[in-house]
Parts: sequence; C-alpha cells; structure tokens
Amino acid sequence: MDSDALTHPTDPQLATHALADAASAAGYAPSIHNTQPWRWRLIGDTLDLHLVRSRILQVSDPDGRLATLSCGVALHHARVAAAAQGWRVAVTRMPRDAGPDLLARLHVGGRAPVDPPSVLHLRTIPLRRTDRRPVTDTPVDPAGLAAITTAVEEQNTGLYTLRPDDVLELAAAADHAQRSEAADPAWQSELAYWTGAARPAGTGISDAAIPDRATQTTVPGRDFGHHGALPVSAEHDKAAVFVMLYGNADEPLDWLRCGEALSAGWLTATEHRISVVPHSAPIEVIATRQAMRAMIASIGYPCLVLRLGTIGPADTGAPRTSRLPADQIIDRA
Repeated sequence: MDSDALTHPTDPQLATHALADAASAAGYAPSIHNTQPWRWRLIGDTLDLHLVRSRILQVSDPDGRLATLSCGVALHHARVAAAAQGWRVAVTRMPRDAGPDLLARLHVGGRAPVDPPSVLHLRTIPLRRTDRRPVTDTPVDPAGLAAITTAVEEQNTGLYTLRPDDVLELAAAADHAQRSEAADPAWQSELAYWTGAARPAGTGISDAAIPDRATQTTVPGRDFGHHGALPVSAEHDKAAVFVMLYGNADEPLDWLRCGEALSAGWLTATEHRISVVPHSAPIEVIATRQAMRAMIASIGYPCLVLRLGTIGPADTGAPRTSRLPADQIIDRA
C-alpha cells in the first residue's frame, strides 16, 4: 500500500478490501459440528453477517442458539482482522431494519491506530484448534486463566469457573444429555451426516479430529457414534479446568455476544498455550441446560461449557478441520 493511499482513510476500495480480508479471516472460526452457519454480504464499506438457516442443526439446535453463537465467533474474528489492519469499524448487532437472519453489520469509519493485541490475535486465528485429546497433568496457569476471564468479560459475557463438585455435576449432565440425544434416531442421522462421508465439502468433522477410542475423562466428550483417527493417551484430564460462559439473558443477541466472547477467550487461551474444548451437549438438552443454570445460581443463562488444559511443550496440536472457500461465504454486491 503506498503512502498516498493512507492519506485517504475512507477510500472505498481500501475499505472494501479490508472488509473482504476480515470476512476471510472469519472463515477460520469454529462452529458447532463445523457447520459454518454464516454468510457475509459485502457492499462498499459495509459488511453484513447473516445466519444461514440451512446449516442449523434442526435436531441438536432447533432454536439456532449454537449456530448464532458460532456466528458470533466469526464476527469477533472479523473485528480482530479489521483492528489489526488499522481500521475503525462500528458494529451494529441485530439491526432492526432487517430480518432475523441479519445478525450484525460492520461499517468502516476510517483509519485508526493499529491495535497490537488484535495483531497477535490475527496471527493466532489460523493456529487455533479443537483438540479432543486428554490434556497433560500440568495445572492450568492461573495468569492464563485470569487473562481468558478478562477477555470473555470484555465481550459482555460472564465466565464461571466450576468447582470440583460442579465438575461431577457437569459430568452427570453431559452423560445424561448425550444419552438423551443418542436415543433419538433423527439426532443420530444428523450427527452421522456431519461426521460422515456425505457431509458437504469443506464442512463437518473428519475422522482425523475424532478420537480413535473413547477417552477416560471425568466429563465425557462428544460421542460421535464411531471412532476416528485422532490418537489419544490414557490420561484422565485430572488437571483440566472447566468454565461456563453465560449471558445476561437467553436471547439471540446474548448468544451472538457469547460467541464473540468465545473467540476472544479461545484466542487468548491459545496464546497462553492452553487448549480449549467446547462441551455443547449439556446446552443442547433443555433439562441439562436448566441444571447448568442452577449451578450458577441463576445469575445468567448458560451458553457453553469449555474444558481448559495445558498443552505439552512439543505438542503440535490436532489437525485442522476443513473450511469453505471464501467465495462460498462472501457475497459481493
């Protein structure tokens, strides 16, 4: 970029290019079953984030709460990319002048000083992984946990660290939720679609990201219905820390903000060499979601449970799941 371009901070072409880069970075965002339920519409200096209803899990997520949360992660990734490039972007969440599927609108307001934390986050985005293997016996660094908590709370979302007795209750809730879902043939078919060979290209969960055998952990991980190819050890997650993200209400705006908080917390965790695994099963079933709310004394509405653990110094992480190409997630006017 030449120096003359920088003297015109609202140059339409520069703004459009910056937003296109932001939407591309957002494509790395994690999502429930890697459904990637977002689509961006780019018009000049404005970028709209839409929920794609055809990618909502109709059985596991009939209200679209986890799909909306997933879109929130993508939104935060886009915000990070814009700030790292030195752009001032205004975000309007749930615009009133559009239908329910328009979740957010980003508008470029001009140049701003490059934000160093966003630069680090932008570098971290392609490195973030969901690693379902048991973690090491090394305790989670308290400074890292404090940084994750701060990052989450800055996105208008609460974080509750589960006590040992809470973890046992979570384990029971996760087991109950998975048994309840597995008893539904429609749920089994939905899961098989997103983890099998018939899943849409660039989406879903491959065998390389699924453990090759059941893990011996206190809180059961997702039962994908079959063993994958991800090697796991005999560790038991004894040093893992479980936290719950919760919103002020149980509305789409809160789900979206929780997704932004998940992004901020997960990127911060990766930078502190702390692994993150989301546990959504207790949120998917109404009864266990209510139990999770009772756990936090009804101070908020549970959005997601996360397992945090220490990564081994030589651990290269799990393989990355596939992603849709940019031209399938970005519409240009």
